[in-house]
Amino acid sequence: MSLHGLKALLFDKDGTLVHFDRTWGPAAGAVMRTLAGEDAAALRRLETVSQYLPDEERFLPTSPLVAGSSAHYGPLWADALGEAPTDAFLARIDALFSAEGLRHLTPIGRAGDTLQRLHGAGLRLSIVTNDAEANARLQAEALGFLPLLDAVHGYDSGYGSKPGPGMVRAMGERFGFSGPEMAVIGDSAHDLAAARGADALFILVRTGPAPVDDMIPLADLVLDSVDDLPEALAEAVPC
Repeated sequence: MSLHGLKALLFDKDGTLVHFDRTWGPAAGAVMRTLAGEDAAALRRLETVSQYLPDEERFLPTSPLVAGSSAHYGPLWADALGEAPTDAFLARIDALFSAEGLRHLTPIGRAGDTLQRLHGAGLRLSIVTNDAEANARLQAEALGFLPLLDAVHGYDSGYGSKPGPGMVRAMGERFGFSGPEMAVIGDSAHDLAAARGADALFILVRTGPAPVDDMIPLADLVLDSVDDLPEALAEAVPC
């Protein structure tokens, strides 16, 4: 695939625009402590199923929270707490994460300036995330991204979650873009699968919490961070 003719850039959020460990490491610890209350054993169970290192406030790369939504890890948490994985339980998780995520929110590099440059170049921009849409919008607003975005799709927006291609296809259908006119920018295998499932390009960034070596040969472009994207796209377009 070629980077020529790109009309839309679809950004993963956590690990791509938002620093995963600095944001969600302390946030997740606070959420787990709230849910466990005074039950130290329950807290340890939550940390274990989450593959969370409390002393370092970070997750192992294989944690189900690294790329999954509460729909994926929520049942594990419910089991650890002896509760049923009801919609109300998942909604409570999302609400707690929303509050703590805003408290610890940390962008990657100069993400806001980068999005402004890409928006100014006439590209359509969106977020495609396995976070809840409402929380993604809150974070995008807090970081100044929201006015630059044409869409924000979360796992609960009605298009399915990644690695499914629904969020990417929805962007194409809304604006009349074909798959190769769009690129997903992300740090995980879920992002890669979502892009390929929609016949879109995939741009890999090295800023996520998990190793990316296996994805490098499969990506259309590999960057150290989103801050390198404007120059990379400019070099790909012939004069």
